[in-house]
Amino acid sequence: MTKQVFAGSVPIGGGAPVSIQSMTNTDTRDAEKTLAQIRALASAGCEIVRVSVYDDLCADSVRTLVDQSPVPLVADIHFDHRLAIRSIENGIAKVRINPGNIGGEERVKELADCLKMHRVPVRIGVNSGSLEKDLLDRYGGPVPRALVESALGHARLLEKSGFDDLVLSMKASNVRDTVEAARLASSMCSYPLHIGVTEAGTPGMGSVKSAIGIGALLLDGIGDTVRVSLTGDPVNEVYAAKDILKAVGLRNEGIDIISCPTCGRTCIPVGDIADKVRAATLNIKKPLTVAVMGCVVNGIGEGRHADIGIAGGKDGGVLFAKGRPPRKVAGDLAEELIREIRIFAGEA
Repeated sequence: MTKQVFAGSVPIGGGAPVSIQSMTNTDTRDAEKTLAQIRALASAGCEIVRVSVYDDLCADSVRTLVDQSPVPLVADIHFDHRLAIRSIENGIAKVRINPGNIGGEERVKELADCLKMHRVPVRIGVNSGSLEKDLLDRYGGPVPRALVESALGHARLLEKSGFDDLVLSMKASNVRDTVEAARLASSMCSYPLHIGVTEAGTPGMGSVKSAIGIGALLLDGIGDTVRVSLTGDPVNEVYAAKDILKAVGLRNEGIDIISCPTCGRTCIPVGDIADKVRAATLNIKKPLTVAVMGCVVNGIGEGRHADIGIAGGKDGGVLFAKGRPPRKVAGDLAEELIREIRIFAGEA
């Protein structure tokens, strides 16, 4: 079991549930826009949100963000330890930094003293684009062992200053390298691990890469907090992370939609109905399995393990649910199914 640290009230490691993270892409100096995005992320199910702190105005904005955020915030710092200290003093719950690039042992010690005083943990984030030149030369590139050696080397800098409330991450845009690095780190230390495939891309292929990489590690029992890195609206990262956690059995809240791949017997627009149902039920927390099946020939039988579902028929569909007899429905089948889901979820 990994060591446990706390980002505000959210535990990371030590057997705690795997937490979901994301990052704002607004200008942190614009507190109003950044808070709007933080709230949208939290509403989608994000539990920890990271913000970029790249100048003094960003560090000043941290106070407002912390005071009004519904979830703990992480300051993303590069190079300038002063910005980390100011963010900590302004109430940030966690810092992401590479101790090796902030200017020597004296500055690391100054930062460590501030972290200890305010009881704020650090994520040491190493990726394939930020490796030290000597490691690149020694290993011939950003291979998994180089990523892990870099992260552990940064950890030793803080350990030397008497601080070890650390989370490690070793990320690459290559799925195999990401998985191998996290597995290696897990075998070499007991620090909690933040996992994810960096620069995964846009929703679609980026979600596939993330599901493979994050999912493989979670099935191995590796990973204490996750971020799905996708281009665009970061809310999509949260929904993707929730789907991954549900797929590997680590979460069960919310609607799990199963739908058939369709064939020549299909009587209803399965994809359109499933998409509409998913969009309308994203914020329902009650765990329900919902089936959207194309025909009654196989649909009801294949979807019988679902809590509720619909199967296509010649003149509409058949709505079926546990504990209730199947009944025929017509008209807007998606709306009929959504209405039934809300009744089951107690939200009608």
